[in-house]
Amino acid sequence: MSVHQQLQTALLELEATMKAANLWRMPTPDISAFNSQQPFCIDTMSLPQWIRFVFIARLNALVDAEAAMPDKCDVAPAVAAYLMQEKVRASDQLLVVRAVEKIDRLVTES
Repeated sequence: MSVHQQLQTALLELEATMKAANLWRMPTPDISAFNSQQPFCIDTMSLPQWIRFVFIARLNALVDAEAAMPDKCDVAPAVAAYLMQEKVRASDQLLVVRAVEKIDRLVTES
């Protein structure tokens, strides 16, 4: 299985995990929110919004184009901190962070 296929599977797993943790259903951010210059669009989106509408979308675009991966991906620590701060159920935190760690690893090691 190619790295692009593995990443596509990992992105689907992240989506399913976020849905199970009730972190998927949310309004689409305004178009202007995507113009943020801050990491994770922290000034214009919640972290789950960024994951859904920016992170997953951009990585899916790379998969579809079979494009080169970024040199490094290290999103899991921010996700872990956010989920802990928001007091998301511990089991959901663990599953979501593991899903993001898998994506971080696939992108960074490709």
